[in-house]
Amino acid sequence: MFDAFAKVVSQADARGEYLSSAQLDALSAVVADSNKRMDVVNRITSNASAIVTNSARALFAEQPSLIAPGGNAYTSRRNAACLRDMEIVLRYVTYAMFTGDASVLDDRCLNGLRETYLALGTPGASVAVGVQKMKAAAVAIANDGGGITTGDCSNLIAELSTYFDRAAAAVE
Repeated sequence: MFDAFAKVVSQADARGEYLSSAQLDALSAVVADSNKRMDVVNRITSNASAIVTNSARALFAEQPSLIAPGGNAYTSRRNAACLRDMEIVLRYVTYAMFTGDASVLDDRCLNGLRETYLALGTPGASVAVGVQKMKAAAVAIANDGGGITTGDCSNLIAELSTYFDRAAAAVE
């Protein structure tokens, strides 16, 4: 995993070139958005427990068979595992958001996740619904304009959404 700066330098070095004006402008934009990016990550991190808990609660209300006897989240042990997995996905989404790079999410969280769920008999479609519920909650929290760096955050919110969509698609 490279941050934006290391990635650009590595690519330029591999080609034996100096950094171009376009690359420097792109890195300058990363710096300009860094406070907003940190605000988004901080908001999600500060509300992670509520995001996970409320998303799971909404998922189980929509799909009560998951927590019914014989369901994949039936028993407190399985329910706790479900919440843990949702928390892990959310945590890696924040890492991707912080770095502006999905590779950490892909490499350390999503790689092989679908296969693991298939082997465990976990319904990937239900996991994907839970991820989408976390997305809705996280986007609402990140979009709340109170107490954060002012400015247009639409690109960052769109980026945040893609990380959740990537996670949902990886488990379906």
